[in-house]
Amino acid sequence: MIENTLPQLEQLIEQIIAKNKLLKSQVAELELQKSVLVDENEMLQLEALEGEEKQKQTNSVLTSLLGKLQSVEELS
Repeated sequence: MIENTLPQLEQLIEQIIAKNKLLKSQVAELELQKSVLVDENEMLQLEALEGEEKQKQTNSVLTSLLGKLQSVEELS
């Protein structure tokens, strides 16, 4: 009984070690992907903030132009 159990136990341990190595490799790959996605997310957030700022500037310019047009119209 022990003669059969010991080789089976050794085989199972080897399988567990191999599976653990594979999982560690997958975790490292996922951590790298996460890092890339975090960087991309930060970049997209910055781009969105810049877009909002440009939109505010454009709105300000348009509001100013509209005010000028209205004042010219009132004078006519």
